[in-house]
Amino acid sequence: MPDARPLGRRERNKQEKLDRIVAAASELFAEHGVDEVTTQQIADAADIGTGTLFLYAKTKGELLLLVQNAHYADALVEGRAAAEAAHSTLDAVMGLTTPVIECNRRQVENGRVYLREMAFGDPTEPHHAEALTIVGQTEQALADTLTRLAPIDEAEASVLAHVVSAILFVTMASSGPGVSIADIVASVRTQAAAILPR
Repeated sequence: MPDARPLGRRERNKQEKLDRIVAAASELFAEHGVDEVTTQQIADAADIGTGTLFLYAKTKGELLLLVQNAHYADALVEGRAAAEAAHSTLDAVMGLTTPVIECNRRQVENGRVYLREMAFGDPTEPHHAEALTIVGQTEQALADTLTRLAPIDEAEASVLAHVVSAILFVTMASSGPGVSIADIVASVRTQAAAILPR
């Protein structure tokens, strides 16, 4: 059972700073792209010192992970609901993955940097670890969906979920700025259809 005690002043101050950092970074990254924003700009917008900023995230890539992880977690919630409403395996898989694609493409370069940080960042850093947890949750949701709708066991569903996840992330990472969300969804759908049981 979660602890229901109110946060102390120190914890509230830390949470308020974190909220300001996330809001400032999110706004600046969305407006300018991660490559065009400095950590000093984020610190100034959050009304904190850069030293304080680095207590929450060591690099700009980690700041992007911090911001994007929350968006991806929301996309996964939306995708799970869409998958639950679907009646075919392929429609359920696409219901689950389409919100993730849309989230990744809100700001194309930020989405690509996020995927790069997720793949090559420091796995011991908490925001990177959280991103990998979200990937694991996505794969588990895919496996659960496949087990529910396809005539396969959990082991096979887990392997197929891993393959679909790889298709999803490679397709997103390799799609440049001129590629539309609809094109990425169609590509993932075509590839997933080739491997999913009917």
